[in-house]
Amino acid sequence: MRYYQRRRPRRELPPLPRSFIPSPTVCHRRALTFTAGGDPTKIATMTQRFYVTTPIYYVNGSPHIGHAYTSVVADALTRYHRMRGERARFLTGTDEHGQKIEREAVKAGVSPQAFVDDVSGRFRDLWPKLGVQPDDFIRTTDARHVEGVQKWWRKVRDAGDLYKGTYKGLYCVACEGYKTEKELLPGSLCPIHERPVETLEEETWFFRLSRYQDRLLKLYEEHPEFVLPETRRNEIVSFVQGGLDDLSVSRSNFTWGIPVPDDPGHVIYVWFDALFNYLTAVEGTAEADFWPPQIQLVAKDIVRFHAVYWPAFLMSAGVSLPTTIWTHGYLLSGGRKTSKTPGLTAVKTPGTTDPVRIADVLGADVLRFYLLREVGFGQDGEFSIPGIINRARAELGETVGNLLHRALPFVGKYFEGKVPAAKDEDLSDIERTLRARVATLVTEVAAAWDVLAMHRALELTIETARTANRYFDETAPWKLAKTEDRTRLGVVIAHVLEIVRTVAVMLWPVTPTKSDELRHQLGLDPLSPREDTDLWPLSWGALAAHTEVRPGQPVFPKYDPATEAAMLLALDVRDAEATPKSTAKTMSTEEKPATETAAVTPAAPRPRPRPPPRSPRPPSPTTTSPRSTCASARCSPPSASLARTSSSSSPSTSVRRAGRAPSSPASRWRFRWSRSWSASRWWSSPTSPRGTSARGSSRTGCSSRRVRRTRSRSPPSARSTPPEPG
Repeated sequence: MRYYQRRRPRRELPPLPRSFIPSPTVCHRRALTFTAGGDPTKIATMTQRFYVTTPIYYVNGSPHIGHAYTSVVADALTRYHRMRGERARFLTGTDEHGQKIEREAVKAGVSPQAFVDDVSGRFRDLWPKLGVQPDDFIRTTDARHVEGVQKWWRKVRDAGDLYKGTYKGLYCVACEGYKTEKELLPGSLCPIHERPVETLEEETWFFRLSRYQDRLLKLYEEHPEFVLPETRRNEIVSFVQGGLDDLSVSRSNFTWGIPVPDDPGHVIYVWFDALFNYLTAVEGTAEADFWPPQIQLVAKDIVRFHAVYWPAFLMSAGVSLPTTIWTHGYLLSGGRKTSKTPGLTAVKTPGTTDPVRIADVLGADVLRFYLLREVGFGQDGEFSIPGIINRARAELGETVGNLLHRALPFVGKYFEGKVPAAKDEDLSDIERTLRARVATLVTEVAAAWDVLAMHRALELTIETARTANRYFDETAPWKLAKTEDRTRLGVVIAHVLEIVRTVAVMLWPVTPTKSDELRHQLGLDPLSPREDTDLWPLSWGALAAHTEVRPGQPVFPKYDPATEAAMLLALDVRDAEATPKSTAKTMSTEEKPATETAAVTPAAPRPRPRPPPRSPRPPSPTTTSPRSTCASARCSPPSASLARTSSSSSPSTSVRRAGRAPSSPASRWRFRWSRSWSASRWWSSPTSPRGTSARGSSRTGCSSRRVRRTRSRSPPSARSTPPEPG
């Protein structure tokens, strides 16, 4: 994205990798205005539409964290576009046909319909617990979908793209997809499910996929945004360039599926059935104008079905194509993909992957924040319960929540519980700089959302709160309160509260409940998106002066170690090493309120203790020792003074020999100091041979075990003679 490439980012916020930045053409007009450096306060007067879909989830097992990930992303995108004043629609659902479902129902001893009703209900019940609000939930067993698929089958058949024949090949029932020999693992195993594939031979209807090879390659070339990120597009292009065979799109060896029109002995192939759900959900309704979708979210294991088969089906039916097939990576648990399939998830996992349990223990908003903040969308990422707690504590609790509860006590004590006024004539250069920095961050956050860089958007949102915390520390309002400079104090507190409001708005797509709680304590109503009304915090001062604040309990509580340990235990994290350590900032009793609602006068933070000053480095030796014999002519091992251990050495000698550092803080500092000095001293000697590393091994490959040093607990200046290079 050009916006990130032209601006020099702050050191602590590196830009996204170039391979991960989507093409700007995936964005709508507002995003292109941002990238071009235009006025970000202007948006189109006509209401824009945004249609996002998730894959419909296969109901062969209960939902896990991977399903939650995709749906949370779709929900957050929908909320973001709604708060920008757009018409937005979010579709999800369940895929309920296929041979695998029929077999699972037989194992359970129930009918296929009863089986899918039960599992589909679990998915539907999950979304409210995660704050996910789809506009439609479609099931492939719905009558509207069955009728729609049969209608589109007839259209494709009438276009001359269906014919009858006999198919013999390799089929993975778990994938509900055909495999080639070169795709399989040793032992004829599916590369995704690691199960043996089956040899299938039956009469079938074929789709003329080979007819669309050139048209698909032209699509990828002219519209590179059709498949994102770029790495997935390259994989798809390579696959299509290798040649496409006609695709079997019906089955005759089982009955659980949609019957082929005019051929009752066949059922429609489950992927032809499932892919058309995105279209059958809107056609013939008041939302028909939402087609085509702007974003279709899929996992990387099903990108081929969506990026090759799906557009070919739509081309044959004469239907416009989606704008972007956006492929995300896997959430890994213990190094393996989270899965419903037994044995695919690692045996030793870092806690549960049940999203319901996690939301019940840690909170839905905390889980949502972690899923979008931890991993760059499009990449694989490790999922862990301790990671959720650490991320929530450091960025939500100690950065956003702490900012609010540092400022509110001043409002209650010095301004009668109302937001103080900040007149332009009372501003100093630090406030003007602060406003400019926040305006830049707000624009960058919006630009990141528009290209689905949600992790970057949240990173910049937290940086906005960090900027306000630094401003709070620099202006020291606890000192202003002591000097009774009420005007200046009011300016500082008003700016901090305005930034809290800004951060709450930018977090709202991800943490809607917590953001509304932040707004409530600021005296504001919950955020309520409306069409043609852009609620993004593009202007300063929406938190009006004299607004009555409503202090309450911490929005993002800081748990003590015992509480965190209990939470980890409740989520099956039993490794003691995984217990997160508190990193809460230590405040004096004058700065930190006794309770979160108490109004006290904060004071400056206590300074951190500093280590003792280092002793001066001794002068470099001016004499050299004769070079010792070595297998390499260019290798000079250190002198005996570095290798020997005298009988009069300090008591730390036994500690060093055991490989442990001294126990006391001062001793540990001297130990580290002498250790680093020893290496740098040997390297910096004017007589050390070129090509010898700090460990003493030469470029010719002499073993570093030849070099041994005695690390002294006392500074080098206390030695009788400086070490001599060998």
